[in-house]
Amino acid sequence: MITEVIFDVETQKLFSEIEDFDPANLGISIVSLYVRTVNDAQEEIAGRMYSFWEHELADMWKHFSGAQRIIGFNTVKFDIPALKNYSPTGFEQLPHFDIMKLVRENLGFSLSLNHLAGQTLGEHKADVGTNAVEYWKKRDQESLAKLKFYCEADVTLTRNLYDYGVKQKHLKYLDKWNNPKEIPVDFSYPQSVIDASRQIGLF
Repeated sequence: MITEVIFDVETQKLFSEIEDFDPANLGISIVSLYVRTVNDAQEEIAGRMYSFWEHELADMWKHFSGAQRIIGFNTVKFDIPALKNYSPTGFEQLPHFDIMKLVRENLGFSLSLNHLAGQTLGEHKADVGTNAVEYWKKRDQESLAKLKFYCEADVTLTRNLYDYGVKQKHLKYLDKWNNPKEIPVDFSYPQSVIDASRQIGLF
């Protein structure tokens, strides 16, 4: 079996509220992650959603250890740097799999999660990032519930987009003339990972 983690980070501030563009200075409000096992065909066997507020992050890192793939959207440029002041040494060296990075390398430009999910799945984000920051600032029970729901919904959306890419080997988008297009993707694992997971399954 293969272990995967799909995660998303929400921050306490917007870039307009800090002096530079370093995500590490935004502060973390909440991190949500979906931890699951998949078989050799990359079909989910079992999974569970977790969410951790800033003061709970020390309990989160164990879920990343041992994962064969850590999946996210714009994680290389945003989520991983945003976690810099919280994460253990070597977190950025783990097997991260950034869907946005792969799309950018393929097309030469970036597309948002909301755009790709909308065109590919007919699904959209539950809210917007600016509201997520406001929810954190208010910090009343209702606002925190909305923030947690938003972060977990982003994880679910990322998981669904990834799973579509695994099965269909493409994602969908609109070009600048609003023509529907497909991006070919290969989300398969190297054979070495498959072989290792089979070995583990023998014991």
